[in-house]
Amino acid sequence: MAIDVTTSAQREVMTAGIAPPERPATLAAVAAPGKANLFRSLVATRTFMALCSFALFVCLWHLVATWVGNRVLLPSPVQVAGALYQLGVEGEIFEHALVSTTRLAISLAVAVALAIPLGFAMGLSDRLNAYLDPFIELLRPISGIAWIPLALFIFGVGDALPVFIMVYVAFFPLLLNTVAGVRSVDRKLLNAARTMGVKPAPMLMHVLVPAALPMVMVGFRLAFAGAWSAIIAAELIGSPNGLGFAIEWYRELLMSPKVYAFILVIGVVGYLCDLLLRALQRVLTPWIEGTELA
Repeated sequence: MAIDVTTSAQREVMTAGIAPPERPATLAAVAAPGKANLFRSLVATRTFMALCSFALFVCLWHLVATWVGNRVLLPSPVQVAGALYQLGVEGEIFEHALVSTTRLAISLAVAVALAIPLGFAMGLSDRLNAYLDPFIELLRPISGIAWIPLALFIFGVGDALPVFIMVYVAFFPLLLNTVAGVRSVDRKLLNAARTMGVKPAPMLMHVLVPAALPMVMVGFRLAFAGAWSAIIAAELIGSPNGLGFAIEWYRELLMSPKVYAFILVIGVVGYLCDLLLRALQRVLTPWIEGTELA
């Protein structure tokens, strides 16, 4: 015989047609949606997506290397990782990377010293721009690599040749973006500054430079990308050290895992430098965050 354990209060509620109050949700039921949202937010992050793309690339690389079956032609990721570890322990990879990044820093400094003042002058003076623009547009399409044979004859093997090639490659995007940044400055800002009696030097520092800085930073990032690509080609031929030299040296020795290790280092160093430039851009121009220039 079943025993009715329903209380009198519950019977009154059921008789009145009112649903009884729900029991409090358990801790697991409350935590489940939170965990699901956390997982979805993690999947949506750029870091997670980047890691997934890298993992997919490594898997495809391993499959292709297994299918090719030629260690000299295409070593596996494990072999390249072993070569990278060996080069890191010996310190060779850091030595060549330091040489290449030092040349890059010198080249970008020279390109900035030449291109940015000239860019501001061309942006402010239509006459100067009319004189120099045809000459610049004549030289700009010529690849920096095309100058390597002549530069090798002039500078010889050493630091001067890669630095010259990188300065040449970095100069044009930095110059043209500076000119575009100066010409994009709102003329109302300049007129307002003149109305308030602001002299040319303060106007340059407090009006023109901040307004043109976003485009200048875009040009600087483009200059870095072009210079970093050009240094490898220049070091392949005209340098006794550096990442490009190491690639050519181990290629001649048929040590493909070390060749791929140095190629990987080139990509990683370039990626890290670009992240630093993006961070610098956010610090110097926080007002463009979220725009197409960011």
